[in-house]
Amino acid sequence: MKEDTVIRWGIVGTGRIARRFAQGLAHVPATRIDAVWSRRTEPAAAFAAEFGGAVYDSLDAFLASDIDAVYIATHQDSHAGYAIAALEAGVHVLCEKPATVNAAQLDRVVAAAHAAQRLFMEAMKPPFYPLYRQLRAHLEADPVGAIGLVRAGCSVPGVPADHPSLSFDHAGGALLDIGIYEMFLAVDWLGAPLDVQTIGRLGATGVDTFASLNSRHEHGIAQLFCGLDLAGRGDALLAATGGHVTIHENWWNPTRATIRYADGRTVELDAPFEGGGLNYETAHFCELIRAGRTESPVMTHAKSRQMIAMADAARATLGLRFAADE
Repeated sequence: MKEDTVIRWGIVGTGRIARRFAQGLAHVPATRIDAVWSRRTEPAAAFAAEFGGAVYDSLDAFLASDIDAVYIATHQDSHAGYAIAALEAGVHVLCEKPATVNAAQLDRVVAAAHAAQRLFMEAMKPPFYPLYRQLRAHLEADPVGAIGLVRAGCSVPGVPADHPSLSFDHAGGALLDIGIYEMFLAVDWLGAPLDVQTIGRLGATGVDTFASLNSRHEHGIAQLFCGLDLAGRGDALLAATGGHVTIHENWWNPTRATIRYADGRTVELDAPFEGGGLNYETAHFCELIRAGRTESPVMTHAKSRQMIAMADAARATLGLRFAADE
């Protein structure tokens, strides 16, 4: 494809994250929404009226339309099924996090992507933000040494009882809804997990409402937490022998970082973002399509596997099994 080829998007699901994606798409050149599908017609029609695209009354018709890529913005219990259907229809897939409920599902999705020779990427936004890229570049030029500790977490109280995050049927819970971000940070800086120790609790609906993880990786140790019943929105720490980095809150939508070197120097990084932030991962995905790539070099399939392996191990410790695990 040419560099200015328009990427025609279809969107599955019309909830809050789908709206954020559509708003961000306005900041990505040479893209448009051509198709919308949801299990409920009314929200799909309202979404299309606001953001564009034709509304389809079946998933098959939607996937058979003239689209290049699909963004899956539904609850995680449906991600694998929709992703496989889209890939088998010859459509590239950007899937909201977590890509799947467990590693077995992810293996099936990746196998479908390989068979179809189509691009599949988990929509993990932090590494594409300007601040995160600037931090990576700065540490390559002026390193603090190898990162050996990652500490990060987020906990959000007051989640309504009927919210999907607390739904057992939708495979909700803190680990998959929030902790997957922290797991990304750990594997991105420390490599594959070797073992995961977890302490946590399950709530009234049967999903995990708080979890604390200590994990050992190829290149260090991570201390992570995630929750749906405490207030704990914060920053992230990357520690090395020659200094440490603080990615200031909210670290998963990063705009500021402080690097403190062992020799006493301090460097402040400040990089605001536009478009809500999802536009950066989308622009990367579109560039990969135009280049004929079937895997992102930033958000690799291996990285997604490492993240979901951590979640699987943590859930196993807590005795939390969903329908997808049977």
